[in-house]
Amino acid sequence: MIVIVIGALAVSAGYVIWRISLPPLENIRIGVCADLDMFAGREALQGAILAAEQTNAEGGILGRNVTIVSEDDDSETQPYDIAVATNALTKLTTVENADFIIANGGGGGTGITFIYQDICSEHKKILFTLYRSPDEYTQRVVDDYEKYRYYFRTNPTNQTTISEGMIGDILTVRNYTGFTKIALLFQDGTSTRQIVSDLNESLPRLGFQIVYNKLFAYGTVDFASYLAAIEEAGTEILVPYIGGQGGVSFVKEWYDRQSPCIVWGVILAAQDADFWQLTQGKCDSVSFPGYPVVSGYPLTGKTLPTREAYIARWGKVPTIAAIGAYDTLRFILFDALRRAGTTETESVIKALEETDVETSSARHFVFTSSHDVLVGSGSVNNLAEDYTVMCIFQWQNGTQVPVKPESIMEEAGATYKYPQWNGPWDTSHIP
Repeated sequence: MIVIVIGALAVSAGYVIWRISLPPLENIRIGVCADLDMFAGREALQGAILAAEQTNAEGGILGRNVTIVSEDDDSETQPYDIAVATNALTKLTTVENADFIIANGGGGGTGITFIYQDICSEHKKILFTLYRSPDEYTQRVVDDYEKYRYYFRTNPTNQTTISEGMIGDILTVRNYTGFTKIALLFQDGTSTRQIVSDLNESLPRLGFQIVYNKLFAYGTVDFASYLAAIEEAGTEILVPYIGGQGGVSFVKEWYDRQSPCIVWGVILAAQDADFWQLTQGKCDSVSFPGYPVVSGYPLTGKTLPTREAYIARWGKVPTIAAIGAYDTLRFILFDALRRAGTTETESVIKALEETDVETSSARHFVFTSSHDVLVGSGSVNNLAEDYTVMCIFQWQNGTQVPVKPESIMEEAGATYKYPQWNGPWDTSHIP
């Protein structure tokens, strides 16, 4: 027995000496491909850096630290040079030897994401995209799984789900208000045209009257004529879809005119924590899709720690691009790597397909069979709140308050708020 023990100890000591003599394991390299000169690109990179720093402070993954490498792809800078974007991603996959890629998805309608999917398929690199929602991206996984199984979308949901979600949102605000007269004011684009088409088809069947329907050019900052026509049409619910800083001027104009309609729609700038200051508080009662991390609402056990860590690291509240990158690495990919026990691509794909993890934005983040974001059941009337939830927040007295789903609004002790001036909410038909 003594001989056996001594022998075992000798073998163990020999293994330790052998292991120490080996070179250290190489870091896991995460490539961030984004327009780093633009706001969303910078935020995505900062979210990724924070996720890597926190993970390394905890000992890394699989005995390895995480390194972030990045390339500027100009994907948000018109006229969207495909060659610049292609070179950026190719450099990450070959020269920088990134093990995994996060990309913002490119400018609207450019097809950059399609090219990114092809490059990552060729090099057998797993690609995560943020910030872009066309159904076609994940449809490729369904149509040609062998080629496009490397692709996953972690944020936002797809265009069909967004359309269904907006219909559900409008049904919710009708329940709150009794209003049925809708104005659609959408920024022109391929994806927004599809949403408008879906709303035009669905809303009348659900008992709504679309009294105004207009597309406007990206970069528009003067909304006076649009709002005048919207008021003339007798609008009760104004549903906008506005990207960029046009949302600031839109809200100011709506407030200054005291337009007699509520605003319940997509205003991307309204998600930012500084929107109250940018509009001088004129965004009060404006409702918009938002993220719990931005608002500070503790949807999950990870929400507030993520928010506080980002503020401590970067001195500001994170935006959706930062949250998307952070959640993708810190919770989704790194969880899959731990479960897979390896960085080998096929094993990680399998682990990702079996993901069920808490993130800062979902109590259970799960991928669909097409590698898309699972949002409840996919039904406009039955969103399972344990999965990724399409929340609506409302600015109230300088704070973003959840007003949809109704159960979360009640959980937060909140109520829906009307504008402070006169409007159809003063009439007796409100339930």
